[in-house]
Amino acid sequence: MNTQFLGKDGVSRFAVILVGTLLGTGGVALAGSSKPSAPSKPAPAPHAAPAPHTSAPASHPAGGAATHTTGGATTHGPTAGGATTHTGPTANGSHGSTTTTTTTTRGPATTTTTAHGTTTATAGSHGATTASGVHTAGGATAGGAAHGGVAGGAGGAAHGGAGGNMSHGGAGGNTSRGPISRPAPKGSMEHTTREGSAIRTRPGGRVSDVHDARRGMDVHHGLDGSRRVSVERPGHGRVMYERGRPGYVQRGYAYHGRDFARRSYYYHGRAYDHYYHGYAYRGGYYHVYAPAYYYGPGFYGWAYNPWAVPIAYGWGWGAAPWYGFYGGYFAPYPVYPSAAFWLTDYIISQNLQAAYAARQEAQLQAAGDAAAAGAPPALTPETKQMIADEVKSQLALENQEAAQNAQKQDIDPGSSGIARLLSDGKPHAFVVGSSLDVVDAASGQECALSDGDALALRTSPAPDATDANLVVMASKGAAECHANSTVTVAITDLQEMQNHLRETLDQGLQDLQTKQGKGGIPQAPPSAQAKPVQAAYAEVAPPPDPNADQAEIQKQSQEAEKSESEVQAAASQNNSSSLEAAPKIGEPAASPFTVALADAFDQVKLALVSPAMVVVPEPKQ
Repeated sequence: MNTQFLGKDGVSRFAVILVGTLLGTGGVALAGSSKPSAPSKPAPAPHAAPAPHTSAPASHPAGGAATHTTGGATTHGPTAGGATTHTGPTANGSHGSTTTTTTTTRGPATTTTTAHGTTTATAGSHGATTASGVHTAGGATAGGAAHGGVAGGAGGAAHGGAGGNMSHGGAGGNTSRGPISRPAPKGSMEHTTREGSAIRTRPGGRVSDVHDARRGMDVHHGLDGSRRVSVERPGHGRVMYERGRPGYVQRGYAYHGRDFARRSYYYHGRAYDHYYHGYAYRGGYYHVYAPAYYYGPGFYGWAYNPWAVPIAYGWGWGAAPWYGFYGGYFAPYPVYPSAAFWLTDYIISQNLQAAYAARQEAQLQAAGDAAAAGAPPALTPETKQMIADEVKSQLALENQEAAQNAQKQDIDPGSSGIARLLSDGKPHAFVVGSSLDVVDAASGQECALSDGDALALRTSPAPDATDANLVVMASKGAAECHANSTVTVAITDLQEMQNHLRETLDQGLQDLQTKQGKGGIPQAPPSAQAKPVQAAYAEVAPPPDPNADQAEIQKQSQEAEKSESEVQAAASQNNSSSLEAAPKIGEPAASPFTVALADAFDQVKLALVSPAMVVVPEPKQ
C-alpha cells in the first residue's frame, strides 16, 4: 500500500479532496492500465541490407566478412540501408501530478505485480512531484509495477540516464523513484526540496547521493570512499569528474540528423577521445559507444576465428603491483587458441590496472582481499569463457558496423547498444568498468562492485523496467557483492559497462594489430594489416578545447562541495518535520484506517485535529 505523511496544510487539502471524491464517486478508485506487451520478433532482414543482428566474420580473412543476418533483433531508431527496424517498448500507467508535500515509505520485498493508472488526489501517489518530501526505500521488488515518470532535473544518473525517470520492478528491477535515479537500497532515505533537488542518505545517515536541480549536478559517494560528480549540460553535454580516474567533457553534435557526442578525456596530462551515438530507450536517453575507426573485414575475420595453432604469450605482468594484488582473482590463459581469448585477458587486465591505480591515487578502501595462496582464481574458466563469448559477439557487431560505415550507411544505435542485449533473449556477460554501488536483490542492502568484476544477465527485465537483475559471477570479496548473489543494476550503468568493454576492446585490437607477428602472436594475413578507416561521424565532431575542458572539470569538482552543502541545507529546512516522522524500513507502521462513505466526515475531522500518517489501501485485485 501507499503511505503518505501530511502536515497540517497538506491534511487540510487532502481532507477537502477526499470528501469531494467520496461524495462524487462513493469511494476511491484507481484506473487500471495494461503494461505494454513484449515486442514481436521481426522477420530476418534481406541479404541485400545489413541487418541489426550480428553474424560472425567470414572464416577466410582475405575473402571479406559475412554480413548476412541469422535472425532478427529488436532495434530502436531509424536504420539506413533498408534494415528492418522496430520501435522499443514504452512504459504505460503514469501517475498524476502531486503538488502536496509528500513523505513516502517503501516496504520490503514483494512479489506482487501491480499496474497503476492515472491517480488523482490519492495519498502515496507518484507523478510529477513538485513539492518537498522524504522517501524511505524498502527492499527489492520481484513483481512488476508500472509507474509513470517523476519530473527531475537534468541528469539523474551519473552515466547519462534521463533525469528523474522512475525505475520499475519486474523480472529484473528494483524500484527507484525521484530525482535520484539509481536503485535505492533498503533503509535509505531520500529528502527532496521544493526546487526539485534531492539528497539520499544510507541507513547509517551518511550521504550517498545528491541531486542539484539548479546546477544539473549529481554527486555520488561510493561505498569505497570514491566521489563521482556528473553535470548535465544542454544539447546532451556533460562534465564528469571522479577522484583517481579520467574526467571528461562531453559535447553533443548532429550528423545526418542524428545525435552524437564526443567525450574528451583527461588524465595526468594524457588526452584522448571517444564517440557515442545517442538514442531514446525505455523512457531514458542513452549514449552507446561508436568507434572512431573501423578495420577492414580481413582483420575482424582474423581476430574472430581460431588461429592455425594455439599460442603462448608472455604479458610481462609478473612484477606489476596490481598483478600481485589481484593474483588471487585473475590468472591469464596459458595458451590462446584465438584473438578473442587474448582480448579477454587484455580487457580484464586493463580493468584491474585501472582499479588498482584509482585505489592508490584516491586512497580508496580496498575492495577485496587477495585469495589464499594456492586457491583457484575467483575469475573461473567458466566465467572467462562467457566473457570471451561476449568479446566474439562484439567483434561480430563491429565487423557489421564497419561494413555499414564503408557503404556510407548510418548505424542504428539500438542494435549496437544495450537495447539489443536486453531483447535478444540470450544470456550476456558484463565486465564492470568502474567503481559501482548496486543493491542486493534478495536483502535490499547496498554492496560495491569494482573494475574487473563479472556479471551475468540471464533473464531480460520487464519491458518497462529501467533496472535489471544480474548474477555476480566473480567479485573480489570483502566489501564487494558476494559471488552468486543477484544484484539490481540501472540499465544506464549496463550501457556504460558495454561502452567500456567496447572501448577497451578497440584498444586491444589496436595493440593486437601492432603486435601481430611478434611475441608469439601469429602473423596476420595481408588483408588484416590494412590501417583502420576513420568513421564519418568522427570526422565532423566538434574539436575539443583541452585547456578549457580541464579547467571546467576542476571547477565542477570544486562546485560539487558547495552544491552538496546547499542541497542538504534546503532539504533539512523543507523537511524538518517530515524527517522526524518518517519511519525506516523494519519499524512497525501505524495501523491504517479505512474510509467508507458513512464515516467519511468523522474520519476527515479526526485527521484535521491530529495530522498523522494517512494510508489508503490498494484496491483488491
